[in-house]
Amino acid sequence: MEKEAKKEAFRKYLESSGVLDALTKVLVALYEQNDKPSSAVEFVQQKLGGPTVSEYEKLQAEMLDLQIKYNELLAAHQETCRQFEEIKNSSTTTSSKETIDEEAPKDGL
Repeated sequence: MEKEAKKEAFRKYLESSGVLDALTKVLVALYEQNDKPSSAVEFVQQKLGGPTVSEYEKLQAEMLDLQIKYNELLAAHQETCRQFEEIKNSSTTTSSKETIDEEAPKDGL
């Protein structure tokens, strides 16, 4: 009984969210095609607004290129941060020495 209730709740969810209507329209469009497409899955994906296989592959390649660029930029950023810390630390060390030299008593005074 609980299993049937879950199925009914899920069916109502699909119906209220418009999924059933969208799928029905796509399947009717596929049925009404005089020349059936070679890939029914691709037809359904395209009608539901998804990318075609070639568009998907193009997006995958673009994502890979962007990931490589991101990794390069991240490495450059990390190197710049490392250099900045070195400069900051050497500047702090230098200014500390100058402060000590200024505060040290001078001979003959």
